Amino acid sequence: MMTLKIEGMTCASCAEHVRQALEKVPGVRSAAVSWPKAQADVTVDQGVSHDTLTAAVTTAGYHAKIADAPPHSAGLPDKTPGWARAGEKRSRGDSALRVAVIGSGGAAMAAALKAAENGAHVTLIERGTIGGTCVNIGCVPSKIMIRAAHIAHLRQASSFDTGISAVAPVIDRSRLLAQQQARVDDLRHGKYEGILASNPNINVLHGEACFTGSHALAVTLTAGGESTVSFDRCLIATGATAAVPPIPGLKETPHWTSTEALASDVIPKRLAVIGASVVAVELAQAFARLGSLVTVLARHTLLYQEDPEIGEAVTAAFRAESIEVLEQTQASHVLHVDGKFVLATNHGEVRADQLLVATGRSPNTGSLNLASAGVQLDERGAIVIDAGMRTSAPDIYAAGDCTNQPQFVYVAAAAGTRAAINMTGGDARLNLDTMPAVVFTEPQVATVGYNEAQAHQAGIETDSRTLTLDNVPRALVNFDTRGFIKLVAEAGSGRLIGVQAVTPEAGEIIQTAAIAIRARMTVQDLADQLFPYLTIVEGLKLAAQTFSKDVKQLSCCAG
Repeated sequence: MMTLKIEGMTCASCAEHVRQALEKVPGVRSAAVSWPKAQADVTVDQGVSHDTLTAAVTTAGYHAKIADAPPHSAGLPDKTPGWARAGEKRSRGDSALRVAVIGSGGAAMAAALKAAENGAHVTLIERGTIGGTCVNIGCVPSKIMIRAAHIAHLRQASSFDTGISAVAPVIDRSRLLAQQQARVDDLRHGKYEGILASNPNINVLHGEACFTGSHALAVTLTAGGESTVSFDRCLIATGATAAVPPIPGLKETPHWTSTEALASDVIPKRLAVIGASVVAVELAQAFARLGSLVTVLARHTLLYQEDPEIGEAVTAAFRAESIEVLEQTQASHVLHVDGKFVLATNHGEVRADQLLVATGRSPNTGSLNLASAGVQLDERGAIVIDAGMRTSAPDIYAAGDCTNQPQFVYVAAAAGTRAAINMTGGDARLNLDTMPAVVFTEPQVATVGYNEAQAHQAGIETDSRTLTLDNVPRALVNFDTRGFIKLVAEAGSGRLIGVQAVTPEAGEIIQTAAIAIRARMTVQDLADQLFPYLTIVEGLKLAAQTFSKDVKQLSCCAG
C-alpha cells in the first residue's frame, strides 16, 4: 500500500474526485481517500510508481506527495527564490519575466493565464481555496440557490393559476445544497484547479503572501514553512470579504454573512436581513421563496444608489410576495437570546430565528504589508489603481475586488487580462463607461451607463423616457407587467447614454443596450432597429419610440 498526502481538498466531494482519479490508474486496486486527514491510502500492484499516482492526482486538480517523504522545509523557512522553484515545473530559462500573482479568483486566473501565454514564469499564491469568491462562495452558488427559489415560487404561484393548479412545494434544503455544492466543485475543478495544474508555465503555492519589499514576497506555506518569492512584476488580486458593521452586540452573535447563508442546509422560519444592496435583496427573496418569513432592514431604501424608480419597483415586488421591507431603518443593538435574534431599531424591535448581514464587502489588503512595497490604499483599504491596473508602486499591479474598481467578476477578469498584458510589455486599458450590471431578483434589475442623476452630476443635460411593461407585448402575454425600461439620452443630440431596466430577464437585454451606447447610437437609431416580436428586449425599441410617438397608438409589432 502507498500513502499519499493530498493538498487542495476542501470537502467530501473533492475526496471522491481524487479516489476516482487514482482508481483509473492501471495497477491500482483501490483507493481510500480522506478529506479531513488530507490523505489517500492506495492499494497497488507491483510496479506502480509514486510518480504515476501523484501525476493522476495533479491531473484531477490537486497536489500529492508521498506521506513519509520529508517536508521540503524540514520545519525551517524555505528561502529558495520563488522563480527558481517555479522553474522546477518548467524547462524554460531563468531569463523569462518572473510574475507573481496573489490570489486565484477571476482577476488572478485571467492574469496568470495571459502572462503565461506571453512567456512569463508565473507563481500564483493562494491562501485558501483555489477559485476565489465567485465560483466558491459568491456568484455561482448564489445563482443556483436563486434559480431553485424561482422554481419553488413558480410551483406555488404564477400568473396562470386560474388554469393551472398551484401546489406548495416541499423544500429539501440539504439536497438542494448538495446539488449546489457539486456544481461548484465541478466548476472549480474544471475552470480553475485543472487549468492551473495543466499549465506548465504556472506554479501554484498554497500559502499566505506578504510583501517584504518592492520586489519580494514572503509566503507562509499552508503545509508548513516559509517560501520567498522574488518577482519582476506582481499582481495583487486578493478579493474582498463580507463587511460586518459596528452594531453593538452583533459580533457576539452567530449571524450569517452571505458565505454562511449560501452554505446553510437550513431554511430559517424567520429571517432578518440587514442591508439593501445587491446581495441583501437577492438572498432575501431567495430565502422567502424557499419558505422563510423575511424582514429586510434598509438604512435608506432598497438599492438606494440606483435610480429611485428601481428601488420602488423592487420594494413593490417584495411586498407583493409578503417580504417585509422596513425603509429608513437601522439596528442599534443586536442580541442572541435562547436561540433567537433580537434587533433594536429606530422603528421598534425585530425578532428572527436567523440574521443575515449583507452590508457590502471589504478589500482583503490588511495582511499584505503593502506599505513596505509603497502601494497606496484609499479610505476603504482598497488599492488605488489607474486604467492600466498600475498601483502607486512600480512593477506592482492590482485588479478585482481588492481595488477601487466595481466589484463584479467580469470586471475583475477583464482587469486581470489587461494587467497581464501591461506586465509583459503591452499597453492595455480598461474602459468601464459601458459596464452592465445585473441584480438577480425577480423581476431582475439591469443597468448600464448613466442614470439621470449621474448624468447631471457629470454636467450632461438629459432627455429621458420611461416605458412601463404593460406596453410590451411579451410582458402582456406573460401576464406579468411588473417593471419598466428607462432610456436616458443626451439632450439635443438624442445620443443614448444610459438604460435602467426592471423586467423579467433584464440581464438578458442589458447587453444590447450596452452595445448601443458603445456604438454612440441615438434613440432614433435604436427605434429604427429590427427587434424580434414577443421578446422582452423589444421593449428597448418601444422605449426608444416613445421619444417621438405615443406607443399606445401603435399596432402590436409596428415598425
